[in-house]
Amino acid sequence: MTASERREATVLAHVEQDLATGAWRTQSLEDHLQQTARRAGDFARPFGGADWAFLAGLWHDLGKAQPDWQRYLRASSGYEPGGPSRGPHHAIVGAMHAVDRLDRIRGRVLGYIIGGHHAGLTDWGSGDVGEAALSIQLQRRELLDAAIDSGALPSDVLESPGPQSGMPGGTEEALHVFVRMLFSCLVDADSLDTEQFAKPDRSNGRTGWPSLAEIEARLADVVADLPRDGAVNEVRWQVRDEVMARAFEPPGFFSLTVPTGGGKTLTSLSFALAHARVNGLRRVIYAIPYLSIIEQTADTFRAAVGDGVLEHHSNLDPDSTDELGLLAAENWDAPLVVTTTIQLFESLFASKRGRSRKLHNIPGTVIVLDEAQLLPPDYLAPILSVLRVLVAGYGVSVVLCTATQPALTSAEHSGRRFKGLDGVRELVRDPGSLATQLERVSVEWPRDVGARSSWEEVAAKVLGERQVLCVVNTRADAKALSGLLPEAFHLSASMCAEHRAEKLAEIKRLLLTGAQIRVVSTQLIEAGVDIDFPVVFRALAGLDSIAQSAGRCNREGKLARGRVLVFVPPKPSPKGHLLQGEQSTRSLLAASPDASELLGPEGFGRYFELLYGTLPTLDRAGILPLLTAGARDAELGLRTASAKFQMIDDAGTTTVLVPYGRGSGLIARLERLGQAGKPDRDLLRRLQRFTVVLHDWEFKRLAASGGVREIAGLQVVEPDRYDDRLGVVVGDASIAPELVA
Repeated sequence: MTASERREATVLAHVEQDLATGAWRTQSLEDHLQQTARRAGDFARPFGGADWAFLAGLWHDLGKAQPDWQRYLRASSGYEPGGPSRGPHHAIVGAMHAVDRLDRIRGRVLGYIIGGHHAGLTDWGSGDVGEAALSIQLQRRELLDAAIDSGALPSDVLESPGPQSGMPGGTEEALHVFVRMLFSCLVDADSLDTEQFAKPDRSNGRTGWPSLAEIEARLADVVADLPRDGAVNEVRWQVRDEVMARAFEPPGFFSLTVPTGGGKTLTSLSFALAHARVNGLRRVIYAIPYLSIIEQTADTFRAAVGDGVLEHHSNLDPDSTDELGLLAAENWDAPLVVTTTIQLFESLFASKRGRSRKLHNIPGTVIVLDEAQLLPPDYLAPILSVLRVLVAGYGVSVVLCTATQPALTSAEHSGRRFKGLDGVRELVRDPGSLATQLERVSVEWPRDVGARSSWEEVAAKVLGERQVLCVVNTRADAKALSGLLPEAFHLSASMCAEHRAEKLAEIKRLLLTGAQIRVVSTQLIEAGVDIDFPVVFRALAGLDSIAQSAGRCNREGKLARGRVLVFVPPKPSPKGHLLQGEQSTRSLLAASPDASELLGPEGFGRYFELLYGTLPTLDRAGILPLLTAGARDAELGLRTASAKFQMIDDAGTTTVLVPYGRGSGLIARLERLGQAGKPDRDLLRRLQRFTVVLHDWEFKRLAASGGVREIAGLQVVEPDRYDDRLGVVVGDASIAPELVA
């Protein structure tokens, strides 16, 4: 056989040309299948699914043996001329082979992940996905026949035995998690093997993280130097000693109920690292609800442990993230991951390969859910379901970390069965006593919750204080009150992340100097922002929100008592969770002869029981039935469930870029690159810190008045419509509550 004949006869998976030398490199299909299988099997070993994932890798690209696909690969790469411009569908071929060779459940499980390894997981039935349904795609028998008839597939590959291990979790709610975990193993293995072939330098740059033991040792050195003098610091050390004594317990559910200022952040991380070491767990994932505080927490961790922190969220700033961090963000292959609650849970319900790559690195992990009270009630049932599966079947420990612990234990609420988290172990000995020890504020509740205050009345009271924070419920409220306090700082999601971060840094500096300072903010300042005012005003809201605002008052215990004043704003909260929370607080106030006892563990328990009991459902989008109703036959609605699981409902919103600070230069660069073609990914990531989410009616009003223009397919706010104090100025302020991400 001549060299040309050998070249034509080789069944290829990938072809790459060196642009500098013009030399060609090829990867055979069999090599790619075997190497992907080995990687996928290794990824699945921690949860006992190695034989499943190995077989998925071995069969995932059987469709590339189709002669028409081989001709397409050679032609599209330039390796050989004369082939078709588009190749036949190849992913479904391995899925059909799995369904043919294996029993119904095993065949369909592998069918989902193999068939979706490019386009993403789909549904079994046509329903919302039409012709993309797996049951329909599996009917394309001619594709499988073409691959097998080619004679290019070794018999030992085609006839490999099916998986023998069981499914972790063993319940109907566990099947979709197993499918997603195997899918993650496959798509990450496929991506990494392809990267090793096509971009070896990038592949080799994925190492260099410190070990968990090194991170734990660094943190221990920092913690040892923390101050011990003073009443607050004594309590913080008491909390730490109690919590660390429990690190040796076996994996499961834990709660850490510590009032604001009690040292939760470093204590929870110390516990997670020690607990992981003792139990042989692989990494720590620290999930935070608000973008406004994730960077603060990540910076706190970096200051303590150095370069062992992977920060992953939508506003990630590439200027402050090295290449190793950017690569690890693709699959969370790092020892300590700081991410958003949304990133974590939307990935656990994702169908697309990009969002799913990281999932196989979650088994054998400690997940710390910071500010756990902010888990969205509309999605609480599916969230708790997936947590139960991770703990029962994947060696995960979950720490519910908050000052205002939600009532998540299984119970009856208004005659309805609430399936929650059972067997949760509290890490502090006596949360009630701890709350009393760390009580640093006096709360002044409104005498009459029916008597509303005007913004003019609120402004007059705020002006009577030298250093004061006033927290309101919506961006409209923040702008209305800020208009009456022209010298006050304004914080809301009408400002981009960079703008908010700079203002927060300035606010902290002025507080430290003792300068006069007044701040009007939406609830984005409540959860975890390390800031300390002597006086805080809070518009009536959910009890947890009021408590979180109180946590920004006398945080360091420098005063005998800080003052928190709750007032009834001019208008009720917007419909939805804010209004439900406000109404639950009103009910508690009416039923409580001593309101001073509400801001404690028992009060929060009563509040959340009342809140959850008044909601019509804890699965508003109907996600669990899509994933469990057909589980016995592996007939799942994976893609539809993923589309419905949106913790931030971005329907009816538009994201705009704003010309704040260095964002102006990035927008200018976008305009230059946009004229030449599609902007590069690096630029788009840098621009994320200069985005604001507008509701569609706001965007339309802004566009109608010439306040926005399109650049390279993106919407950009004109400079005169971005105020250095208020952010995006539409004309009429949004009435919506803040978005979290």
